[in-house]
Parts: sequence; structure tokens; C-alpha cells
Amino acid sequence: MNAIARRLVVGSAVITLALTMAACGKAGDDKSSDSKDKTIGLLLPDTVTARYERADRPLITNKIKELCPDCSVEYANAAGDAAKQAQQVSSMVAKGVKVLILDAQDAVGIKSSVQAAVDKGIKVVAYDRLAQGPVSAYVSYDNEKVGELQGQALLDAMGPAATPQSKIVMINGDDADPNAAEFKAGAHKILDGKVSVAYEASGLWKDTVANQKVQAAITSVGKANIKGVYSANDTMAGGIATALKANNISVPLTGQDADLAAIQRILLGTQTSTVYKAPKPEAENTAQIAVDLLQGKDIKSVADATKKSGSGNDVPSKLLEAVSVTKANIMDTVVADGTYTVAQICTADFASACAAAGVK
Repeated sequence: MNAIARRLVVGSAVITLALTMAACGKAGDDKSSDSKDKTIGLLLPDTVTARYERADRPLITNKIKELCPDCSVEYANAAGDAAKQAQQVSSMVAKGVKVLILDAQDAVGIKSSVQAAVDKGIKVVAYDRLAQGPVSAYVSYDNEKVGELQGQALLDAMGPAATPQSKIVMINGDDADPNAAEFKAGAHKILDGKVSVAYEASGLWKDTVANQKVQAAITSVGKANIKGVYSANDTMAGGIATALKANNISVPLTGQDADLAAIQRILLGTQTSTVYKAPKPEAENTAQIAVDLLQGKDIKSVADATKKSGSGNDVPSKLLEAVSVTKANIMDTVVADGTYTVAQICTADFASACAAAGVK
């Protein structure tokens, strides 16, 4: 082989090797990009509310993996700390998530964090609570109707004692949660004029705070004058039930979330109702929207309504229907849906109450 031929062969080999290495590098980059582009963030607000870790987190994660097997889910919980959640949003941005499912601890305060995420090209899905800012979608239950269900359940439980002169106590949710305002508005729509709200306060979604507020209400209104208590959720209802029992007061008490402890209190008669917002449809609709946004698909087939946020944004929304739960329909709701088994509900301490209620 002459010198010219040798140079041609060597040159050709170098070019081929360079192209091969470039192709390998590109393939590696694509893999890294694909992995990064298929990360969905999930931020939940607290660990006090039992449903978040028990139901919402696994249901959302499992549905995402079902719809997108090679997607990954980055998870964090704010543990009731709004500042911590803002830091978690920043962390999600730094990790390169492309869609962020956000259940805001403070729906107003998180607005700048939402904007920062969107500025980085991240789609934000507001879950359960409608965060302010440019969110792409919102999934929840019709919260004003939830409040209406609560108010009606309280009137039904009060029966003939529900008169315009009858005094009730209202313990609402956290003022930083826009849902709390909607629950409150719905409840007032049903209760106003039918009973007299003698004491009203915010319980911050905490059993300890709700307990303190009810103790204050008993002092203010008088234990003999309280004919019913509205509690915006089951966590607070637990603290309220403790306060009522300590003061030997037996009156109707509402709740929300269908927590296991609340179902058991309903069987014992220390709580009269809760509102069941089946976690599965809420979680799975959210996962579907998140994956659709990730893949650049239209979400209108799922988000078939519109909701205006506190910041004035018109947000494509999925609003689900809740149901009131009393002793009479435990079997037809939380048991029928598989949220709890009879064995989970009817432990030794509740066996006789279950038998009496036909929960078997």
C-alpha cells in the first residue's frame, strides 16, 4: 500500500471512530434527557391529615407509573410548613421535574414559587387546593358543595332541635387554604337562618387547635346552650370530640375526609357525619393530567370545567362530587369502594358498634 493510500485508510478510520463516538455521546445524552424529561414532582402539604400518606401519595404515584412506566416521581411533604414547601418547589425545579403536582400548604403564599417554576418551563397541577399563580390545571372536589353536605348533615342530625334559636359552634379550616373558605361558604348557605351560629373560629386543620377553640366556645356560649358543632374536617373533629366528652356534651358533630378514626367515632356516636371524597378518582385524574401535560397532550377531555383562582387565573379543572357519610351508609361508601375493610374498621373496641350498625 502506498503512502497516499495509507493516509486515506487512516483518515477514514479516524472519521468513522469520531462519528461512532459522537453517536454514542448523543445516545447517552438522549437517555439522560429522556430520564429528566419524564420526572414528575409531587408535593403534599402536611402529615397531620391522615389521607395524604395513606391514600393520595400511593394512588398518584401508582397511577403515574401505570400510565408512564419509565416516568419517575419525586416526592416531598411540607409537614405543615409553608416556607418549607416553597423550598421544596425550588428543589423540584433544580432537579429538573417537568410537571409538578402541588397541594399547597398556603395557596396564596406559594404564588411566587408557582411563577418561578412556570418560568422554568414546568407545568404545575394544583391538587385538592387551588394554588394561586399560572397553574396549568386543578383537580379537586366541588368544595362549596362539600360545605353544603356538611351543613345539611348537621341539620339532619339535629332534627327537631334545628331551629333559628338553636346555637351551634363552627370550627372552620385554615384561612390559608382556599378550600376552607369554600367549605365555610357552603355550610353557611345551608345553616344560616336555620340555626344560630353562636361561636365561629378557625381550627387550622389541627386537632389541638380545634380542641382549644371548642373549649373557648363552651365557656362563651355555655355547655347547655350548644346544640351542634360544625367541624370542617375529621382531624379537627377528633379534637372537638375529646373536648365535648370532657365536658359531658353530646351533640351532633360533622367532619370531612372519611378518616378511619372518624368512621369509628361515627359508629360510637361521638361524631355524626363526615364527607367522603373518594381519593382514587381525585388522585387518578390528577395523575392522568400530569402525564398528559408531560407528553404534550390536550387535557380538556379530563379537565372539563374551569375554575377562577384567587389570583384571577382561569384554570382548566376537574371537579368531582363528594358524598355525606353517616352510620347508615358506611357499607355503601368507604367499604364498598375498598377504602377500608370491615376488619380495619371493626377492631375489638368497635365490634359491638359495628354489629349494631350492620357493618359486617
